[in-house]
Amino acid sequence: MTIKMPVAATAISRRGWMKGALGASALLAPGLVRAQSRGQKVNIACIGIGGRGVAVVKDLYDSGLANVVALCDTEMGASRTAEVLKMFPDVPKFRDFRQLFDKMGNAFDAVSIATPDFSHFPVAMHAMALGKHVYCEKPMGHSFRQIQLMMDAATKYKVMTQMANQGHSGAGYFQFGAWTSAGIIKNVTRITAFMNSPRRWHGKTTNGFLPAEPVPADLDFDVWQATSNPHPYNFGYMVGEWRSWFEYGNGALGDWGAHIFDNAHEFLRLGLPTEVESHWIDRPSRYLFPQGSTLIFRFPRRGALPPLELSWYEGQNNLPPLPADFGDSVVDPNIPPPSAGSIETKRLAPGKVIYGEGLTFKGGSHASELEIIGQAGLDLRSRLPATPAYDTSHAGNFLRSVMGQEQCHSDFRIAGPLCQTMALGVIAQRTNAKISFDPGSRRITNHKVADALLLGDPPRPEWAHYYQL
Repeated sequence: MTIKMPVAATAISRRGWMKGALGASALLAPGLVRAQSRGQKVNIACIGIGGRGVAVVKDLYDSGLANVVALCDTEMGASRTAEVLKMFPDVPKFRDFRQLFDKMGNAFDAVSIATPDFSHFPVAMHAMALGKHVYCEKPMGHSFRQIQLMMDAATKYKVMTQMANQGHSGAGYFQFGAWTSAGIIKNVTRITAFMNSPRRWHGKTTNGFLPAEPVPADLDFDVWQATSNPHPYNFGYMVGEWRSWFEYGNGALGDWGAHIFDNAHEFLRLGLPTEVESHWIDRPSRYLFPQGSTLIFRFPRRGALPPLELSWYEGQNNLPPLPADFGDSVVDPNIPPPSAGSIETKRLAPGKVIYGEGLTFKGGSHASELEIIGQAGLDLRSRLPATPAYDTSHAGNFLRSVMGQEQCHSDFRIAGPLCQTMALGVIAQRTNAKISFDPGSRRITNHKVADALLLGDPPRPEWAHYYQL
């Protein structure tokens, strides 16, 4: 079932959007758009080219499978966009993604989205309605409702989609699948996941939103805000600082959960939890994510798979309980550097412990492979199945899928329930409560405020049409 969305989209805004969509390329069936790229390079428009967007553009281009034909960023021309602009000096450039689609909709097959979390949704919905394939940074959307709509749109418009949790095309992904199929990982009842590195909101306090400052000349702040509640511009929201705010970000869980327990979520078929408990919160705030948090997700039995409890530990002083023979952390050497702060790997790197039948596993984040803790791992070493080889990147997997050669490893059908699980965790943090969730009705049944948060904030009227599928 899908969440119903009582939004007041005006007839004018809805008609205007659809008119623009049809005028660009909506008359091309998705299959035909995909066929245009079959066996050739994929023409792609990159939306969000600063910060994390730099690496996304490079990953796509370095695959050798993409032609970058347009660039879009609300800060186009600012220093954060300079590196990508230097790479592609002659392609058309836009600050408003809607103008990009209106003027160049027939010139590309796919888009990359590396904008702030809260603005993934309208860009992806616009693209999919035009039959464009979507490579979207994680998490998919800002609210449970947005994520559900993105999944529904991908199904309706029959487009290729990929959430950019890049480890989902790495060695750890293929190992987890092979070990699950071979019965090495079986009957898992407990997972401990942790991210204890400094976050940009650590040490911050506030009693409200930030005061107004002059909007820089090289920023389209109205488009930057997208569907979110409007607030006066302040630099304290920019350059990744939006991650600190419930209004704009998804905290450490939304930023790192998709890199830490994504494989477990898929291969153990976790789906959606029936309960999420805010077990401990350090300095809860109405506005900012907490300084530390322990959440407990409870997943029901899935066929023959037993119920599972996933505990999430975040915060520099909120280290998780670990097995006595845990040893050193598992570290993926290819973790992208943060735009601010640091990733602590000397004390305890981001990772997880997985408790299965007869074996306990430890792992890191991204593409890192699991290790079996204790003597059991040494005894099994010669009998473990080999990790299947894969010779391309996560971006390459997406592009090959658009070309009809592969299937996306983290398409919205797979990534959506993972992101919705994380969205439920954010709601538990925000309310500091134990919430009961009914996966059938997609409702929180014991907490009215938490249930209302599933829908997210009402969109600004001129953006409401994106919520109409």
